[in-house]
Amino acid sequence: MMDMKVLVVGGGGREHAITRALSCNSDTKIFSVMARKNPGIARVAERVLLEKETNIEKILPFATNCGVDAAVIGPEAPLEAGIVDRLEAAGIPSLGPTRAAARIETDKAFCRRLMERHGIAGCPEYRVCHDPEEARRFIESYDGDLAVKPIGLTGGKGVRIMGEHVDVAGAVEYAREIGGNVVLEERLVGEEFTLQAFVDGEHLVPMPLVQDHKRAYEGDVGPNTGGMGSYSLEDHMLPFVSHRDYDTALRIMEETVAAMRAEGTPYRGVLYGQFMNTREGPKVIEFNARFGDPEAMNVLSLLESDFAGIIGHIIEGDLAASHVRFANKATVCKYLVPEGYPEAPRANEPLTLGDYGDALLYYASVEEQNGTLHTLTSRTLAFVGRGETLEEAEAIAEQAASSVSGSVFHRRDIGTPEILEKRCRHMREIA
Repeated sequence: MMDMKVLVVGGGGREHAITRALSCNSDTKIFSVMARKNPGIARVAERVLLEKETNIEKILPFATNCGVDAAVIGPEAPLEAGIVDRLEAAGIPSLGPTRAAARIETDKAFCRRLMERHGIAGCPEYRVCHDPEEARRFIESYDGDLAVKPIGLTGGKGVRIMGEHVDVAGAVEYAREIGGNVVLEERLVGEEFTLQAFVDGEHLVPMPLVQDHKRAYEGDVGPNTGGMGSYSLEDHMLPFVSHRDYDTALRIMEETVAAMRAEGTPYRGVLYGQFMNTREGPKVIEFNARFGDPEAMNVLSLLESDFAGIIGHIIEGDLAASHVRFANKATVCKYLVPEGYPEAPRANEPLTLGDYGDALLYYASVEEQNGTLHTLTSRTLAFVGRGETLEEAEAIAEQAASSVSGSVFHRRDIGTPEILEKRCRHMREIA
């Protein structure tokens, strides 16, 4: 699409990856809404509105005044607030689902019931509770470990797993703490992987598989985070996901999109499937209604097609596999986070970028003060290495991440042969 004006809502690393992918086409003009100024996004945007991403009353007139042709919604909170419905009512189509369709992420009970109603594979055993006493009875009577999930949004950090984070008493207490509004699910054992896809309401075009790392410290220990980094391979697969597993996961996503269309809430945007590859094959941990963060940085760093053109096809409802092309390269993304993250992150500490070589730099939760970068309370910067092999991509990302000085740390083991072999060994053990 020529001379397209695109509004990008959100100001994190994921949204910087979105703006970079859009800006690769010189005919695309970018307009930005973000709660806090992201230096990377600000440099490529024509105009910036610093505003809460859920403040639709301020965003609408900005979008209209800028004359944008389309919008890309980065985070989940504005989707839940109904930003797409309001933009589309004002004649601005969006890469992102309506509020009703976004329930696939924002309401975990809706997601499970949809899968059950339509007989979609990969749905774990579950129970929806709205009362702490009901939750207690189910937890205490269940023979095995459970995942305790708040029904609503948690920013990727609200799930407690028995046998990992809590015992029976801890699970009961956590369910009580959050008012008893929980989905209790069988604990899934296996290896996680992420499959993201562009969706136009009917057609679905998948992106390369990615594996994220939630634990804060090397060796997969420490508290859960929003994601410390991720990797993808040059063949767009993962060695612990067979072609049969991949086909199953893709079919689950296709059937979910078909189910939403059949129920009158067609899904348009990016659908993110978080899967656990178990002994029985892929099971759905959750769906997200947008790109993952950090996974967006892996896939968008490989995108060779015109991103604005893909958005155009999604809007027109004629998306096809031929419209989407990714480079056959491996990627490794490493996030730098403030010392003390995630429990007690040290904010307002200066950072100095070194020579980061061939890596792509994505700014996230970081502030520029008089030309110097400072940490905030969340993930600060991400570097993505791209290479013909995983080893090459990891070396590029590691060299870049290690070049930063300041009160930050990163996981050096992401994308290493050791961690990949550990994943494969784990999969062999459970199979």
